[in-house]
Amino acid sequence: MERQQTLASSSSSSSSSPPAEDAWVDSYLKLLPQWQSLTSSNQPVIPIAISRVNQVDAGRLDIEMSAMLKEQMVKVFSLMKPGMLFQYEPELDAFLQFLIWRFSIWVDKPTPGNGLMNLRYRDERAIEARGKVRTGLEGPGLTVSQKLWYCVATVGGQYLWARLQSFSAFRRWGDSDQRSLARRGWFLLQRVEGLYRAASFVNVLVFLYSGRYRSLIERLLRARLVYGSPNMNRAVSFEYMNRQLVWNEFSEMLLLLLPLLNSSSMKSFLRPFSKDKSSSSAGDENLCPICQANPSIPFLALPCQHRYCYYCLRTRCSAAPSFRCSRCNEPVVAMQRHGVPVDNLAQKQ
Repeated sequence: MERQQTLASSSSSSSSSPPAEDAWVDSYLKLLPQWQSLTSSNQPVIPIAISRVNQVDAGRLDIEMSAMLKEQMVKVFSLMKPGMLFQYEPELDAFLQFLIWRFSIWVDKPTPGNGLMNLRYRDERAIEARGKVRTGLEGPGLTVSQKLWYCVATVGGQYLWARLQSFSAFRRWGDSDQRSLARRGWFLLQRVEGLYRAASFVNVLVFLYSGRYRSLIERLLRARLVYGSPNMNRAVSFEYMNRQLVWNEFSEMLLLLLPLLNSSSMKSFLRPFSKDKSSSSAGDENLCPICQANPSIPFLALPCQHRYCYYCLRTRCSAAPSFRCSRCNEPVVAMQRHGVPVDNLAQKQ
């Protein structure tokens, strides 16, 4: 009986004091972050790999675009005083870089090179699994602070560094007769430049390994290049570029090899394979085999005694000590004026 009375009293007391109206809301707000963390942890994370070639090509295309704009700007001032624009070249480069930044990154649009390569900047710090993950390319763009710091680093930093280098070179800070303060500033500039180049080299190695952040500025700002559209094909055809590269390499190879070839030795090497030996030797016997003209000051190549112009034969003998006759491929050991006895010959030097 006593136990039943205690149970009845407890049930009546609980029914008489219901929970507060905001208790359910407070409990919901307290448990909501834990629930969101549990649901987000179960969402799949899609690994994405952005082509390194596309990122490098995008940077190169931006440089080419800036060079094209600079060329057009220089043509505008071509009629002005020569050398005037050269004094303000760093300002011109900074102005063009600012224009590209203002009408691309600042308004959440890709740069010309990034647009051609289907790339855009994404704030890697704000990447969270939100909702349904479809491609792994989702994510917000750069924040206002990131855009401003990007402008300060790319436009202002490069301009200040170029001006500081030109000023230090003009003032000759690196000379030994300068004050100790100027020399310390010069050594400090050299040290900073060396550290920056070393850090850039390390960043390139990390970029080639991971495919993220092609420059130090992007790595510091956590601004990563990702594809703007996952289904867009490459907008640039590399067929013309590949053909141009092949011809450029071929022309450079010819420019390297042609000075090493001796035209007279090549002619003498190919002469036995010529079809009209008799006609050429009979008809051109009185002409200089080098300039194919009638010798004004005829000289004979010894010992074969073929006629040459004095200047042609002297030039070839001075250039090549082992010069051979262009007609018979005989080594020329001396030269003699036509119609002069052998005693007055001039030995080849």
